[in-house]
Amino acid sequence: MSIEVKIPAVGESITSGVLSTWHKQNGDMVKDGEALFTLETDKISTEVPAVGSGKLRIQVDAGQEVKIGQLVALLEDNIKAPGGSGEPSSPAEAAEFASPAANATAPRSASTTPVPVDETVPATSRSGVEQERNEALSPAARRIAEEEKVKLSEVMGTGKYGQVTKSDLIQYLESKSSPPPPAKPSAAPAPDVDVSRTPATGPSPRFTRRKMSPLRKKIAAQLVLAQQNAAMLTTFNECDMSAVMQLRSQYQETFQKRHTVKLGFMSFFIKAVVDALQSVPEMNTRIDGDDLVENHYYDIGVAVGTERGLVVPVIRDPDKKSFAELEKEVAAYAGKAREGKLHLDDLTGGVFTITNGGIYGSLLSTPILNPPQSGILGMHKIQNRPMAIGDKIEVRPMMYLAVSYDHRVVDGKEAVTFLIRVKECVEAPTRLLLQG
Repeated sequence: MSIEVKIPAVGESITSGVLSTWHKQNGDMVKDGEALFTLETDKISTEVPAVGSGKLRIQVDAGQEVKIGQLVALLEDNIKAPGGSGEPSSPAEAAEFASPAANATAPRSASTTPVPVDETVPATSRSGVEQERNEALSPAARRIAEEEKVKLSEVMGTGKYGQVTKSDLIQYLESKSSPPPPAKPSAAPAPDVDVSRTPATGPSPRFTRRKMSPLRKKIAAQLVLAQQNAAMLTTFNECDMSAVMQLRSQYQETFQKRHTVKLGFMSFFIKAVVDALQSVPEMNTRIDGDDLVENHYYDIGVAVGTERGLVVPVIRDPDKKSFAELEKEVAAYAGKAREGKLHLDDLTGGVFTITNGGIYGSLLSTPILNPPQSGILGMHKIQNRPMAIGDKIEVRPMMYLAVSYDHRVVDGKEAVTFLIRVKECVEAPTRLLLQG
């Protein structure tokens, strides 16, 4: 009896995704609850656990697009455990369940050295081994082996436990089709050799083509949607970071010991944005058809860059949370984003977004709106610059701030007022504590 492994539902609006990675190899023993594969959709990337135990038989290769509910693997749960009364069903399983003494004399490894066929073994036994190796192939590798009539005993396996992979078969076929090296080097090619058709052995190809991931497609669609459906405009200002940096330096050690998290810059900007949204409610308004919807809550999205692309987890009710709670929540979301463990609920419901290009060295940028929101704040690199302070020139740590907004909803006066309020709160952080 086999257990079917199907693509689970991960959200009401999600109908398909890409099976990006198998965490187990074809033929591996899998335990109930172990991470089996990663499903990447246009909104989240999540690990899917096994729904039972058994020997894995993969039906869909990694990198393929799959539908919700699609069968992607089987877990064969009728495999005899070591020490059981039953006999192994194949020579490969017999080797897998061999005693330690036997394994000591014939260890299994992922060596790339091909295993020679023992001519003293009867042909029927060798065909059984060949059949077992063929069953352990992935669907794509099995198709290549059958179409090209490849003898698996001649192929070096680089997979787990010496398993033959798709790339092993392709490399084997290419090595057979490539011309043998000349017996003796010569200064010039023979007259009957067409040099122009000799395969190139120089540098790698000049480009690589691959499909866009669902997340990258979604990011691209959202950015184009923002450009096409909003009257976007950006206004800039600069912020003196001296007070915040001094405050962090003065209380960092105490803060970290007490709350087990570092006091960063993001909590100050989240609090400053909340204060500015309360002062300028137009920035907390969005268009819905022919209506203007003014939000009376302040859930703030914080953009996080990952290897798979940009995601924006949402901090809930930051107006009711302390600096320590905000720092812990931002750090937790950043970790979940990079590990691909964000849930759909983590990414929905924000009214405003903050993005920090300064961590990558950006000095100035024009951030793009995150629909249907009407505003986004861009933070940038802190850089020492000479500033006129009264009648003196002083070097201060300065940061350029940029707020992009939907001009259909927000006028220039409100946008500038909003950004100045953020600047005032960061330059005098006691405002955030006294709400003044």
